[in-house]
Amino acid sequence: MHEYLVILKDWVISLGEKHGVDPLFLGSLYLISKVSLFSFLGWVVKNIRAKKPFVMPLLLACISFCVPYTYIIIFGRNISLWVYAFIGLTFCYGIYTVWKVVTAKPKDLTKAANEAKL
Repeated sequence: MHEYLVILKDWVISLGEKHGVDPLFLGSLYLISKVSLFSFLGWVVKNIRAKKPFVMPLLLACISFCVPYTYIIIFGRNISLWVYAFIGLTFCYGIYTVWKVVTAKPKDLTKAANEAKL
């Protein structure tokens, strides 16, 4: 089992070198961005329920969602077109999910927020 983990680690590192991105940094960005995304979405839901402005936390949620993908777009090289297509689809899905949370009826906000976490 240990050999397979070493092979996987070497493969991931070689991919990072080939494409000009640091896999550990990218993974850290991804983890941090998703935690902050859900925190900001929670803030959006809380502000909507309290009938307070929610544009700023929504903007921060969108930015945190985009950070790891933006890193790949800016610093990646020799990236296949399907990766860019996947990133575009991911952005579209993220926009749809956030729109669904924001436009949900107040009683459905908890349900929509839970669906967005999936």
